[in-house]
Amino acid sequence: MQVEQQLSEIQNVVDETLALAKKLGATAAEASMSKVQGISVTSRMQEVETVEFTNDGGLGVCVFVGKKKGNASTADLSPDALRLTVEKAIEIAKYTSEDDCSGLADKDMIAQDIPDLDLYHPQDLDAEFALEQALAAEKAGLESDKRIVNSDGGSYNANLGVRVYGNTQGINAGYPSSRFSLSCVLIAQQGDDMQRDYAYTVSREANKLDHAEHVGKLAAEHTVSRLGARKINTAKVPVLFHRDIASGLFGHFVSAVSGGSLYRKSSFLLDSINTQVFPDWLTIEERPHLARGLASSPFDNEGVRTTDMDIIKNGMLEHYLLTSYSARKLGLTTNGHAGGIHNCIVSDTGHSDEALLREMGTGLIVTELMGQGVNIVNGDYSRGAAGFWVENGVIQYPVHEITIAGNLKEMFMNIVAIGKTREVRGALQTGSVLVSEMQVAGS
Repeated sequence: MQVEQQLSEIQNVVDETLALAKKLGATAAEASMSKVQGISVTSRMQEVETVEFTNDGGLGVCVFVGKKKGNASTADLSPDALRLTVEKAIEIAKYTSEDDCSGLADKDMIAQDIPDLDLYHPQDLDAEFALEQALAAEKAGLESDKRIVNSDGGSYNANLGVRVYGNTQGINAGYPSSRFSLSCVLIAQQGDDMQRDYAYTVSREANKLDHAEHVGKLAAEHTVSRLGARKINTAKVPVLFHRDIASGLFGHFVSAVSGGSLYRKSSFLLDSINTQVFPDWLTIEERPHLARGLASSPFDNEGVRTTDMDIIKNGMLEHYLLTSYSARKLGLTTNGHAGGIHNCIVSDTGHSDEALLREMGTGLIVTELMGQGVNIVNGDYSRGAAGFWVENGVIQYPVHEITIAGNLKEMFMNIVAIGKTREVRGALQTGSVLVSEMQVAGS
């Protein structure tokens, strides 16, 4: 089926659902529906492990009866099933408490023009091709170093989908998208020491993925580099968060300035609008309409239009990240963040990887974080870590079984440099981040 026809058919189902909700007594309603086709193939030690095809779809409906809200969903799109789903949502709404902040997004915030963001690049879901890619990545990794002794597998995934959102404020819009990825996980051994690491590539376009051999060799390089890891003495030292994991640091910031955390008063950045939370050279720009962006979207999960936004400018917090509900709770206006962020790009200081090491001098590169020791209420941060010890700007040896600790407020203000080579495989794009000092607990 052509994607345009599929999109039209889904929009018709959404229209029918919304009309049915109004007919059965809802004062307002929204419905969303997605259909996804995909393939997932994994290999392990050059043997086929799994081949899975998916063809999923479902419709969710949310109705409002006054200020009462009810939700229901179905994968059966027959007329009887749609009617039953809407009836159940309305029945649920009648038993919920009234909430003055509930309801659809205001009409003047709803997206009208839906730009084409070039998110859909279809390719045949060919099991043979997918398996070739997974096997080639794994083979390249296994053969690249004699210390690679085992594999946790190569994996190729492809998904083609259509998403439609509509509500009784007048929107019924959707768009198709594609996503392809290839990964490889390897195990290395040297004496009694065994280490595990990985590499992966992801893109909207299958032909823009890194070559399978490159992925396998990079996974082997990462894994072998961890052999011989040591503990280090407890100390306060500079810490460099490698770009592969540095986005998580800014992910904690996103959590702290999201409406849900703010109206519940469970954020260390309460009442921080127009205050400095990062160094004055740092900016975080959100660009939701980047062509082929992995987190691009013309509207959010409430149909609110997405727009370019400087969340941080010159180190100052300019915007909270709000849904309609959280905005009403805070007496503010939604800014299109139902469902998350859209391509947040962190500025850099122009440092190469080598320049970051020279800037740090002696300290710790963190390449892996473990545990959930982050308290968004007060900003306390404590996580297990592994990485590399650096002296005089030169990597000396791998380290493991350590803990790094600090407070996010201080860590953000103590960022002294960000690398110019960005990690772009997610919604948050940043280079490696150098924090001037953190507590490192080791031996």
